[in-house]
Amino acid sequence: MSSVFRIILQRIALGVLTLFIVSIVIFTAVNMLPGDFAQAILGQAATPEAIAAIRQDLGLDQPPVSRYFTWLAGAVQGDLGSSFAQANFASFVGAESGGTEVTVATQIAPRFANTMFLAGVTACIAVPFSIFLGVLAALYRNSAFDKAANVFTLSSISSPEFFLAYVLILFLAVLNPVLPSLSNIYDGMGFGERLQKTLLPALTLTLVVTAHMMRMTRAAIINLLASPYIEMARLKGISPLRVIVKHALPNALAPIINVVALNLAYLITGVVVVEVVFVYPGIGQLFVDGVKNRDIPLVQACCLIFAAAYILLNLTADIMSLLSNPRLRHPK
Repeated sequence: MSSVFRIILQRIALGVLTLFIVSIVIFTAVNMLPGDFAQAILGQAATPEAIAAIRQDLGLDQPPVSRYFTWLAGAVQGDLGSSFAQANFASFVGAESGGTEVTVATQIAPRFANTMFLAGVTACIAVPFSIFLGVLAALYRNSAFDKAANVFTLSSISSPEFFLAYVLILFLAVLNPVLPSLSNIYDGMGFGERLQKTLLPALTLTLVVTAHMMRMTRAAIINLLASPYIEMARLKGISPLRVIVKHALPNALAPIINVVALNLAYLITGVVVVEVVFVYPGIGQLFVDGVKNRDIPLVQACCLIFAAAYILLNLTADIMSLLSNPRLRHPK
């Protein structure tokens, strides 16, 4: 067990190091974006003194290295900074009325909860559906069902997300008004109504992620069907479906867990396009608004959350695969 624990600690340390490197890339990339926030606020007629005052108030006059470590130290403690756009409204426009700054964490918290709800609904639909399709495709491989499932999933994953979204809107919201086309979720909404307004973007994401999980489940099970213990189970007269579900599927969990975790990470980090199409109030929509407003702390925080979620889910998949496969516990 000590060797397993040591490998897990190595994976965690590698994940932390990766997140640190990604934070450097995020800070550098965001600060290399064209345009100046202070200039954008005041317009072309702004005086150099006014621009310098705003840059000093927001800390943009500090060296990049100093700003990075200040931001990183705050992020480690849970302080993601204050929104530039909200600071502009409260501090400069309404200074006389005593406006206060709005923290980035305050803006992100409800949006992130909405994105997690969307990802959870999608996962509840996509994961069982994908594994079910994968098991059936392996059971009836090379049949008409197997070929149809492959064509359907490959077509869905090859199509742009916005195209799938508009197709679903056309068929499920316009021609057949079953679901609302806009996901205008607000605080205090009941669970049933929230679920109804989330179903259309969740179905769009399901079409995107189903192919990976279905094909990995199918491939992993087919690879195990030639194993001696599977042949022994067949010789005992066990039905093909029970052979796959009871004997093959548990031993194919490692690759399936990996691909499921990767797609769950995508459900959190890749929802930007879907949230924009459906006007879903999640972190992806907030990220787009932050880019449009040149809100540097907000954009950096969203990118860092995306990276942390992706790394955490990949790390979780790696550890679960390690624990589910004894051969991975003792690498050569």
